[in-house]
Amino acid sequence: MKRVDERLPLRAHEVLTSVVRAYIETGEPVASRTVSRARLDNLSPATIRNAMADLEDSGYLSQPHTSAGRVPTEKAFRYFVASLEAGRIPPGEAERMRRQLASSETLEEHVEKSSHVLTEITRNVGIAAAIPTSAQVLDQVELVSLSGGRVLMILATRDRMVRHRVVTLDEPVSPEELASIRNYVNRQFSGWTLFQARTELLRRIDVERAACDALQRKLTLLYSKGLLDAGEIPEVYLDGASNLIGESGLNQQKLRELMRALEEKKRLVELLDRFLEEMPGEVRVQIGLGEAHPAMNELVLIGTSVALPGGLMAKVAVLGPMRIHYERVMGAVLHLGRLFTETYH
Repeated sequence: MKRVDERLPLRAHEVLTSVVRAYIETGEPVASRTVSRARLDNLSPATIRNAMADLEDSGYLSQPHTSAGRVPTEKAFRYFVASLEAGRIPPGEAERMRRQLASSETLEEHVEKSSHVLTEITRNVGIAAAIPTSAQVLDQVELVSLSGGRVLMILATRDRMVRHRVVTLDEPVSPEELASIRNYVNRQFSGWTLFQARTELLRRIDVERAACDALQRKLTLLYSKGLLDAGEIPEVYLDGASNLIGESGLNQQKLRELMRALEEKKRLVELLDRFLEEMPGEVRVQIGLGEAHPAMNELVLIGTSVALPGGLMAKVAVLGPMRIHYERVMGAVLHLGRLFTETYH
């Protein structure tokens, strides 16, 4: 997580922290007497008022109305978050997370359940993605003959990701021919990275292109249709978007724009890539997401990246309002990232 360079004097630091925590709990402007009641020392409301006025002058607080209390600004939230560490999630929640994810048979299922688990635990928006690369290692392929000259190609990699696509060939391929091609590919390339396997298979096709072998020609057809190609299409799941309604502080038009943005898989991937660039295993907190979309300007993204075997990158995150319970959400995200690591290493 990025740390801020500026450190406030101790009293200002404590007052600002108290204001931010009170605002997170109530969503209302915070008065000096509220801060005074919450403190164990004997600082008077007048002393606290002066400290809050100084913080307002420095851009950490704003005063919506003359007689009202203060509201923390985006700068205040950034300062506040920079001093936090991920909290420990309750043992019961940790066990619930582990139990729900343990039944996942594929990586896609694990990713989908992760978004749901984050939503359940944090009551915000859970996002999880698995971003494949050509460095994934081939486990096996399966080829199934369908009607109408179609073939179902199933690609399984060692990280337990399974991809499938249906392709239509220009000439019929019998189940026996498909079995021969499947056995050849699995025997020759299981354990290779997808990039290495496709490169070598293409080289062999080029070398043997002059041969009039029917099986070779059909292998070439399947290669041209994406055999051994994971497509590098990320699996992205989002759960709990409705939790932003009433919590984000957006008007109806902005809320509609936000919901449309969250429906775009490409935008979600860009959001995760842009703001979760820290070293794998570290929690990143991004305050304000206006760079990604204007409707996200007052939202927060808390997430982590997990480097998995075979070049796969998993990203898990929570999207919510600035009034989010940061330590709790950071703890949930960090724990879920560790569960990914334990499962796939």
